[in-house]
Amino acid sequence: MNRMTIVAAALGFLFLGSAAALADSSWSRSGTAVGRYGGVWNGQAQGSCAGGSCNVHQQVTGPYGGTTTRDRSVTCGGGSCTGTTTVTGPRGGTYVRSGTISRR
Repeated sequence: MNRMTIVAAALGFLFLGSAAALADSSWSRSGTAVGRYGGVWNGQAQGSCAGGSCNVHQQVTGPYGGTTTRDRSVTCGGGSCTGTTTVTGPRGGTYVRSGTISRR
């Protein structure tokens, strides 16, 4: 299993763990995972929802000290939801994705 797969799995785990708490006004989660060769990954996530908008900040630190962060915001109203996600890797590279989903 490569390093990016582990990071993606750790971020996914934190997001799934936080999905159940989206109805709350604010929440936080943390966890630790041990990789195939004993490397330790630590993750934290915090989020809040109010007035049709939710924001989530997630952070995972790998066994060599590199940290990957993911910030997500979603706003819903009038039958559509618009969201933006920004991921910043341990070496500073950034990936931004955004989109809108609407009811028919």
